Amino acid sequence: MCWSATADLAAGTGVAAVGVACVVRARRRTDLPLAALPLLLGAHQIVEARVWDTGGGTGPATVAWAVIALPLLAVWVPAGVLCAVPRRARRRLLLPLAAGVATAAVLAHSMAVRPVRAEIRGHTMGYVVDLPRPGLVIAGYLVATVGALLVSGDRGLVLLGALTGAGAVICWSLWELEFVSTWCACAAVVSVTLLGWVNARDAVGPPERVDHA
Repeated sequence: MCWSATADLAAGTGVAAVGVACVVRARRRTDLPLAALPLLLGAHQIVEARVWDTGGGTGPATVAWAVIALPLLAVWVPAGVLCAVPRRARRRLLLPLAAGVATAAVLAHSMAVRPVRAEIRGHTMGYVVDLPRPGLVIAGYLVATVGALLVSGDRGLVLLGALTGAGAVICWSLWELEFVSTWCACAAVVSVTLLGWVNARDAVGPPERVDHA
């Protein structure tokens, strides 16, 4: 994934299919935001396939990719974890959620003021976003996304947090200039672990039925 339009399209289609399975299998309404995460990330990779096809730049596909990757995920992940965990565990999620909301606000403002530009760099895609204090913004983003999973107290979500956190370190080490693109692709692939999480939830406590009709 990330290496070409074809690779992004194939990976995105596969991950989105897993996302559909997660949503169908979810038996609690509160699990739906997290269950839908692979569906969102799969669609995200498919959008990046379009960015490849257009040669990068600042077009609609680049904007759509950046909106999902940056402000949307910064809020979606901690909010989804907050919904899924028991009430007694929600207080610990307030910090990642607050970090996500603040980070999303900064990212959204930066994207509104200056357009995001995609650049093809060999076999990776780089995205240029003019951010104030980028190190602080990235830290807030990772606290919101990876941090929320790690402090959830749920085994399956902690595993997902560990995998995405390791992916962040690897992607930053190998592809610093293309970090956002490569890490999002990594997160999309490891999010298939959510299917196992959804299946395991069937055996824990009485479910709240979800009407998929």
